[in-house]
Amino acid sequence: MSMTKRERLAAAIAGAEVDRVPVALWRHFPVDDTSAEELARTAAAFQQQYDWDFIKLTPLSNYSVADWGGTVAYHGHPEGTSDYITPPRVTTPEDWERLEPLDVHAGTMGRQLTSVRRLRELVGPEVPIIETVFNPLSQARKLVGNGMELVHLRRNPQQLQVALEQITSTTTAFIAAVLEAGADGIFYATQHARAALISQEEYRARLRPLDLRILEAAREGSFNLLHLHGMDTYLDLVSDYPVHALNWHDRDTGPSLAEGARSFPGLVVGGLSQRDMVEGNPAGIRELARQAVTETGGRRVCLSTGCVLPTVAPWGNIRALRAAADEYTV
Repeated sequence: MSMTKRERLAAAIAGAEVDRVPVALWRHFPVDDTSAEELARTAAAFQQQYDWDFIKLTPLSNYSVADWGGTVAYHGHPEGTSDYITPPRVTTPEDWERLEPLDVHAGTMGRQLTSVRRLRELVGPEVPIIETVFNPLSQARKLVGNGMELVHLRRNPQQLQVALEQITSTTTAFIAAVLEAGADGIFYATQHARAALISQEEYRARLRPLDLRILEAAREGSFNLLHLHGMDTYLDLVSDYPVHALNWHDRDTGPSLAEGARSFPGLVVGGLSQRDMVEGNPAGIRELARQAVTETGGRRVCLSTGCVLPTVAPWGNIRALRAAADEYTV
C-alpha cells in the first residue's frame, strides 16, 4: 500500500499499520529567517530535497518577542541560532508589568504568518506544516536574559505573572492566526521542564496551566508536536498533554523511545541525536534508525533527532536517515 503524508502520520499516531516509518528533520535557516519569502522558499527547498513527512517551520529565535524589544544577529552558531546584540528588554521586575499584548498580524509575528502562507503555496496542500511556538517562560527568558526569569519566578512572582499572562494571550492569538494561515498545528517547545532549572512542583503549579491554555488554542490543529528541550527533562510531567507527538533528547538524556512510548499515547519522535547526525556516518545513521524501529516495534514512531538538525550535518547523513525510513514497513 502507498500512503500520503497525512495518512501516514495519522496512522502512525494511532499505532496502526503504515506503509513505512515516518521521518522528518528540521533546522534553522539563518539569515533567510529574517525574510518571510526567503524562509518559505528555503524551507520548501529543504522539503523538496528530502521529502519529509512534515515540515517544522523554524523562524528567527526571537520572533515572538522581538516587538517587545531586543535585536538579534547570526554569528555562525552551528545550530543556526542567533545572538542577542542589544540589552534585555526587562531589566527590573517592574518592567514585566509594562508589557502589553502584541498585534500578531504585525511585526515579526505578522512576517511569520506571511511565511506560513507562502510556504503553503509552495508545497501544496498535502504536506503537513507545523509552526514553532515557545512556552511563555521560554519567551520571557528571551526578554530578560541570563536565566533571570527563574530568579523573578521565585522572587517577583506576581510581577512576572502579569507578563506571562500577556505572553500567553498573545501566543494563543498567534496560534489561531497561524492555523488560519495554513499550518496544520504547532511545534510547542518548553525549555524549562527539566531538573536543572525547576522542580516538578514548581512547573506543575506555575507553568503547566499556561501550557494547557496554549495547547487548548491549538486543539483544532491536526498535528501538534511537543518538544522537551534540554537534559533531564520531566517527560512524565507532560505525558498527558493534549498533543499528537512528543520529541525529546532521547539519545542524550533518556528515557528511550520505547520507554517514552509506554507513558505517552501518541507518536514518539526521535532515535538520533544532533551529535549522531554531525559526527556519525551513513552506515551508523542507518543502524541507529534500525535500532529505533526495532525497540518500538515500528509502531507510533517517527525517525528524527532529539532537537534541531545542526547546519553543519553532512548531507550524506541526512540522506541516509531519509533512505532508512523507506526500509521499514509495519
